[in-house]
Amino acid sequence: MKLLITGICGFVGCRLARNLSRDFEVVGVDNFCRAGSELNRRVLSDLGIRVRHADLRLASDLESLPQTDWVIEAAANPSVLAGVDGRTSSRQLTEQNLLTTLNTLEFCKKHGAGFIMLSTSRVYGIRPLSSISVKAQGSRFVVQTGDMPAGIGSQGIREDFSTSSPISLYGATKLASETMSLEYGDAFGFPVRINRCGVMAGAGQFGRADQGIFSFWIHSFREQKPLKYIGFGGKGYQVRDCLHPEDLAELIRKQMVTAGDLPSKSVGQQPATDNRQPIPPAAQRPTPNAQRIFNVSGGLQNSMSLAELSQWCGQRYCAVPISSDPTQRPFDLPWVVLDSSRVRDQFDWVPQWGMDRILEEIATFAESHSDWLELTAGS
Repeated sequence: MKLLITGICGFVGCRLARNLSRDFEVVGVDNFCRAGSELNRRVLSDLGIRVRHADLRLASDLESLPQTDWVIEAAANPSVLAGVDGRTSSRQLTEQNLLTTLNTLEFCKKHGAGFIMLSTSRVYGIRPLSSISVKAQGSRFVVQTGDMPAGIGSQGIREDFSTSSPISLYGATKLASETMSLEYGDAFGFPVRINRCGVMAGAGQFGRADQGIFSFWIHSFREQKPLKYIGFGGKGYQVRDCLHPEDLAELIRKQMVTAGDLPSKSVGQQPATDNRQPIPPAAQRPTPNAQRIFNVSGGLQNSMSLAELSQWCGQRYCAVPISSDPTQRPFDLPWVVLDSSRVRDQFDWVPQWGMDRILEEIATFAESHSDWLELTAGS
């Protein structure tokens, strides 16, 4: 069983590769444009995982890749500020996120490979998200029950929440990629899974606040760098939930072996380890009729405000100066927690990494990599 992971030298791609390579043959591609990518390339090389350089905006860079049974798309510019922050242009963002998806889908079409897309909670509309009524409780915002937008319940934001514009240029590229993925899967008969991930968090995440706030905050405390609460009164009450890549990897295992996708008799199966069900090649399975878009995140139990995160860091490290700027920025939101009930019900999946375990792993890593922000902040 062979898997191709795009963006394999990014934080999430690397962690998925390390996990999935225990049972499957994994190959990967990356363009190595981010600081820190070469560090992960060495880690993967030591595990015997083959990594090739490829710019997936160029269709020709996929022509020499070996046939695989599944493709996991972890290649993207992951910043909600991309295209408007001066680091990348709007055209670069569109090429990096949408064009690479289209070229990868053509690869799946050619080889009959299944496609698993890592999307984002940022496909949901900014205006309806901003209209969620919240109040301060302790050191965080909590949602006030009552007149809430459609698509949100007691456990958070569901998949039927509005995706109407504006959602940011970044969110628009991911939403367009979702649509094309579903259309390709239907037109050419290969299975598609779309995982709308919340904030990913864990050891080894690159040092940018817009790409992993939990990791950035802990490393900044460890390195005694000043921080700032921005917007919403400047108190750090805004809340996010987080997910560890190990939990995402276990979901992907389940998504490749969904009972509803299996034919009555599969051939060419490879034995699996750890008592896991063998996974038949995607080309031997019909297009699934079940849901294909899923929120994938830690949920309320794995949520935390910046102020609460500062309290956690303050108990472990010396205090750092945290300034306050109440100025509202266009893409900032007070409360984003995803309801992952659909993926739980369809795949019997729940995250196993709790918040304390995730934060502890990041802190332990930070304590042995004192210059991590400097090494990876350019990613």
